[in-house]
Amino acid sequence: MSLLTKAHESGSDAQARTGSTVLDMVLRFRALGLLLTLAAIVAVTAAVNPRFVNEQSIRDLLLAAAITLLLATGMTVVVLTRGIDLSVGSVLGLSAFCTASLLSENPGIPVPVAMLIGLGIGAVCGLFNGMIVHLGKVPPLVATLGTLYVFRGVVYFIAGGGRINASDMPGGFLDFGTARILGIPYLIVIAGVVLAVVAVFLSRYRAGRDMYALGSSPEAARLAGIPAGKRILTAYILCGALAGLGGVLYAARYGTVDASAGYGMELDVVAAVVVGGVAIFGGSGTVVGAALGAVLLTVISNALPVLSIDQFWQRAIVGALILGAIALDRLVGLRVKASLRKKDAHVG
Repeated sequence: MSLLTKAHESGSDAQARTGSTVLDMVLRFRALGLLLTLAAIVAVTAAVNPRFVNEQSIRDLLLAAAITLLLATGMTVVVLTRGIDLSVGSVLGLSAFCTASLLSENPGIPVPVAMLIGLGIGAVCGLFNGMIVHLGKVPPLVATLGTLYVFRGVVYFIAGGGRINASDMPGGFLDFGTARILGIPYLIVIAGVVLAVVAVFLSRYRAGRDMYALGSSPEAARLAGIPAGKRILTAYILCGALAGLGGVLYAARYGTVDASAGYGMELDVVAAVVVGGVAIFGGSGTVVGAALGAVLLTVISNALPVLSIDQFWQRAIVGALILGAIALDRLVGLRVKASLRKKDAHVG
């Protein structure tokens, strides 16, 4: 082999390594950028009002983010498969009202049983969404936009214009929404445990890795023998179940529940997922990133009033973050394709 050929191969290897390094830096920058943005917002807000970072304020922020984090975790699994679930807010409302109604009409029912029923309601809604998408071959955006209104209509029909107050529900259930373990509210503990379990599922188990494969290349995944239908149904059932659990926790935390519970929440959940680095076209992202996105959006919504900034700008800021996240996804995608082309050319 000539010295010129060896030099060329060494140069190609160096380019490949450089490309991989740049790609790794871009991917790491997403999480680092979220953390830096979060730290900057907290620092500026704390400088204006030091009470923003006291123990109670931090606890309230995490409580406010807990339910969104739960829904964002489920949404992440769906988005990884190139899907989306716009009905999560309505599913939360349906679960919250049914759980509250069940407890108010049957005071003797055990709280864990009521919680499982609420979670089951969400899982059934998720199964319904998954069947429409997989068996009906309806685009996820269209399918879940339709079920968003269907489920919300069911809530309004059941509620009949009424609402359930905290005084109508057992104290043990309401205590669950505010109780703590080792000083940490149950809601935060539950959200953290669910986040950890789903993160391990996606990273360590074959079914979880299949979600990424489906999102990266559906056709290649099918040719590889991945049961696409089963995985899609699993993703939507999990998303629905977590929305149902979110509804139970919503009822426990706020006490008063009516047909508008969770209204419009799907937009915040999608925003958290996209801002957190989950590629909207599937195949890339983590639930940890989605959790950071949920916390960041919650901090922004709470920091703006302290900074005397009109709430109108909250939506503008969130919109800018979403556009930035999509642009970064596009940059990463182009970088990956370029790296693959270089490797193919080197092999050839």
